[in-house]
Amino acid sequence: MDALLAAATAANLGSSQAIEVIKGLSDPGAFQAYVGYRAQGSSTVVYNSEPVSFQISDLVFSTLSVPMTPNEKRQIRASSSVFVEGQEHDIAYHDIVRTNQVLPKLDGAAGETEIFGLLKDKDGDPLRLEDGSPWVCTNGSGPDHTSILQYGSSLFAVTQLECSLGGAYITKLEQGGDGNLTAVSTRAADFSDVYGTYVNCAGMTTPWGTHLGSEEYEPPMALFDADAADQAWFNDPSWHDAHMQAIADFNKIENSADNAAYFGYMFGWIPEVRITSDNGDHEVAKHFAMGRFAHELAYVMPDRRTVYLSDDGTNVGLFMFIADEAEDLSAGTLYAARWVQTSGAGAGSANIEWINLGHATNEEVRAAIESWTTFADMFDKIDPLDADAGTCPDGYLSTNTYDEGLLCTRLKSGMEQVASRLETRLYAAHMGATTEFRKEEGLTYNPDDNVLYVAMSELRKGMEDGSSNDVGGPNHIRLDEGNPCGAVYGMNLHGGAVDTAGRSINSSYVAYDMHGVVVGTPKDYSGTELSANTCDVDGIASPDNLTYLPKYRSLVIGEDTSAHQNDYVWSYDLNTRMLTRIATTPYGAETTSPFWHANIGGYGYLTLVTQHPYGESDEDQAQSPDDKESHVGYIGPFPALD
Repeated sequence: MDALLAAATAANLGSSQAIEVIKGLSDPGAFQAYVGYRAQGSSTVVYNSEPVSFQISDLVFSTLSVPMTPNEKRQIRASSSVFVEGQEHDIAYHDIVRTNQVLPKLDGAAGETEIFGLLKDKDGDPLRLEDGSPWVCTNGSGPDHTSILQYGSSLFAVTQLECSLGGAYITKLEQGGDGNLTAVSTRAADFSDVYGTYVNCAGMTTPWGTHLGSEEYEPPMALFDADAADQAWFNDPSWHDAHMQAIADFNKIENSADNAAYFGYMFGWIPEVRITSDNGDHEVAKHFAMGRFAHELAYVMPDRRTVYLSDDGTNVGLFMFIADEAEDLSAGTLYAARWVQTSGAGAGSANIEWINLGHATNEEVRAAIESWTTFADMFDKIDPLDADAGTCPDGYLSTNTYDEGLLCTRLKSGMEQVASRLETRLYAAHMGATTEFRKEEGLTYNPDDNVLYVAMSELRKGMEDGSSNDVGGPNHIRLDEGNPCGAVYGMNLHGGAVDTAGRSINSSYVAYDMHGVVVGTPKDYSGTELSANTCDVDGIASPDNLTYLPKYRSLVIGEDTSAHQNDYVWSYDLNTRMLTRIATTPYGAETTSPFWHANIGGYGYLTLVTQHPYGESDEDQAQSPDDKESHVGYIGPFPALD
């Protein structure tokens, strides 16, 4: 009980209400729920006649324990209840659909079916693995972000696929009287107009009701070798070379040097899927104006014009796009962030400056690709004078960025606009932006405090002062020490900002600083029953995707980690600064796609995709092939909380 009282006292962070704690309430999760409940009550419960000051939270999840038994480690577990303004509501995790599940084909003929997650080529024919079996995007990676979209009275889930050839499935849903969602039928989205898609990672449901996705890990065309043997264009057979083969298979073309050189610049963009009928008809676009890099997520701000763009990998950047028109991402101005450090302690802190990378339209950039623009058309490249020191010949700039590492390049005259979009990260480095972030992941916005959050799965490599990844770069980020458990940063926003050239930035949502909000903690559990964990199990590890519940001040943090044996989803209460574990996934699985839908047909939903169970670890713990299929689902239903 003393520990609970201490926790309550420590959580007194501002305007508060005196309540008294019931003796014997020993479970911390029950304690939090009780506080949320008692905040709305009128009676008083006495504990030693001493009131405890506690800032009240209007939304409190019941807490899950760390999974300890084999049975707990094999399940998708979720909070069983949530207190909202003092009222308890039952919630649970629910599957919508799983990979390899057979459903009726959406808008298909009678008896026609689809296999959810089956990858298809440009003509809609199934793609196959080397052994001839159907290629289903499942245990190697699997489905990722899932948007819930409404078209008229119809409800759809759009689920994108994070495989070396990607795609998406459009699943028609039925909402029951109790709010539960059921998959009725499904169909593969058609990406043939944009030559396919791949490694579709995080995403969001836009304020105008479309699915905004991502293409992660763009082909590194600075390293492309047209003379390579055996189609090893990047000398990376299991990753970039495999991607190029998958792209050729989708388009039913030869994986030749000419085709690879062309299609390499067709990938690494932001795709958008718009439902156009209650039969699941749809339109697909790639937003070339938004730049090409390892897109984790494009997050649209409330003005429907400002979009923040995270870049996943080692030595990556952070970007902001401001569209010319609301709800139209086909034209706009792109900016890159520069970290101006104010502290290297912990997760570090900095002021943020924005470098203008210029204006472009989808049409202009696509025209440059379709004119067979190559890396050599944009940049001259030469060997370093001293690779260990990161020095280049006169007239060439040294940079160290994902995935190329140290480069000595010189931008060719007149190629600024094209380079700013086809080689966005490298061009940003040429312009003085910071390209030292590590594993930059999810983004979300807190309108209550006007704060943008961004997750970094690790604070290592280029973020550490004096790292080998700093060779050839400006070493903007100089953390005193690395942190393998990662952090979620907050970025305060304002209007009236100017870029580094003194020009006005036409947005009220411009980030001007960056600081750690929730930071993971390494912990040695050697010799204990938690020895499979290397980050504190009561804190975050490798934060990935984020979402926020407005008005209720809950920041939801999903993990993609090997530092916890099972990945968790957390609710971080901004009032109490307490983390509550609200979901856990099976062995070897990643939590992806937590996204808050405040009101769909009178109910709220927190989407949750469980990707590749038993795929990253503990493969021997699967008890059947079905255990390894990925799950697309949600936690809820909640009451509508808009």
